[in-house]
Amino acid sequence: MIESKTVSFGFEEVAPDEKVGRVGQVFSSVASKYDVMNDAMSAGTHRLWKDRFVRRVKPRDGEDILDMAGGTGDIAFRMIDSGAHITVADINADMLSEGIDRAIKKGVDGLVWSEQNAETLNFPDVHFDAYTIVFGIRNVTDIPKALAEAHRVLRYGGRFYCMEFSKTLWPGFDKVYDFYSHRVLPKIGKAVAGDEDSYRYLAESIDRFPPMEDFRKMIEDAGFAQTRVEPMMGGLVAIHSGWKV
Repeated sequence: MIESKTVSFGFEEVAPDEKVGRVGQVFSSVASKYDVMNDAMSAGTHRLWKDRFVRRVKPRDGEDILDMAGGTGDIAFRMIDSGAHITVADINADMLSEGIDRAIKKGVDGLVWSEQNAETLNFPDVHFDAYTIVFGIRNVTDIPKALAEAHRVLRYGGRFYCMEFSKTLWPGFDKVYDFYSHRVLPKIGKAVAGDEDSYRYLAESIDRFPPMEDFRKMIEDAGFAQTRVEPMMGGLVAIHSGWKV
């Protein structure tokens, strides 16, 4: 008898198709309050993390960059002044709509907005100079498949950059953060976004994400070279990178 494959949705095990639908519901629910909630959850420090991330990416004039899971435009807006040609991709149409609305309000044009599944990108091989994904890879159903797609669409000499929550190595801080993420964060979600369950899932999805070194190995297994990890706050957040050579 062949057992059916399941994947994690927070602390639950569900069928892959079910996860896709349920993750979609989460982000459709929180789209309009996503950036407000980021400020509330991190006391604004997510802005510093993202600034640091873009400094590591070093977007350059004329480059083609794919910002995956970038729906609200937070990373793309930080890169647009570089002169790079940026495609903002997201599987969730509501998140993309939020980003387009923000771009209009900011007077930002020149970005390409594209509804894409990270596991099955509709782009040619060797098409981009850089691939970025921030706080999005843990929500992907099949992470190795998404990493393989990132490798496929990058040009030789192209770079992969991912920022994701991980597990802090600071003694004692892990217990404090565990209490915050599972007890406090859902209540903030309820108060600010009117959605406690979605933020409970987001906290659980962080717990289920592989440790930093394990994820670095996954990036390497996808074909990337010179992979490295840059932990922040003891590894609570980490920037992963690799090169297609």
